[in-house]
Amino acid sequence: MKRSAKEILVRTGILLLGLCVAHLGVTLFLLSDLGSDPFNVLVQGIYRSLARLTQWPFLTHGRVHVGVSLLIVAVLAFVDRGYLKLGTALCMIFGGPIIDAFTALLEKPLAGAPLPLRAVLLVAGCVILAYGMTIVIRSDAGTGPNDLVAVVLSDKTKWRFSLTRVGVDACFLLLGVLLGGKAGVGTLVCMFLVGPVAGFFLPINGRIIENLVQRLCSAQQKA
Repeated sequence: MKRSAKEILVRTGILLLGLCVAHLGVTLFLLSDLGSDPFNVLVQGIYRSLARLTQWPFLTHGRVHVGVSLLIVAVLAFVDRGYLKLGTALCMIFGGPIIDAFTALLEKPLAGAPLPLRAVLLVAGCVILAYGMTIVIRSDAGTGPNDLVAVVLSDKTKWRFSLTRVGVDACFLLLGVLLGGKAGVGTLVCMFLVGPVAGFFLPINGRIIENLVQRLCSAQQKA
């Protein structure tokens, strides 16, 4: 069924809210300095491998991240382009700037934090990331490329999303390490925590978001 402009706007707003929540979690996770998430271990591994094999002056971690994301989008477009929406592009465009903004806000007060506090930041960051990710997914306005891998596999195979996410992250991690990426204890915590937490909140946020969208759109129609 074709969506109204109002519904598209509402769902896009929900996606951006979820993106901010998710990337607050990413920022806390990164500031804990206990390891990168599995997808960025893969990106780091690809970046280091390309750096060893080439002399490309424009090569950076961020550009490789964009390149890998575009490759995922290309593959998903071949598998089922119905998953690619405006929100996928928004996630790619705004993800980095949102992390930069939260980092500028939180880096100074959290600098030099003791290990116990960093451990708390790690766990809190993973939980907040997972929660925000479910808002993005259930907005049904699009999802970031790396998260879409687990979403598509879960939908196509009918496997539970929580287990699918753990499996996808494990593949990212293994391939990244083999290519020269560096993992830490935080990487393992992220791999085993984000999927189950997201699996728990997906149906809850799905119901909340659909009710919210219906209320906002019906209120507009009545007005």
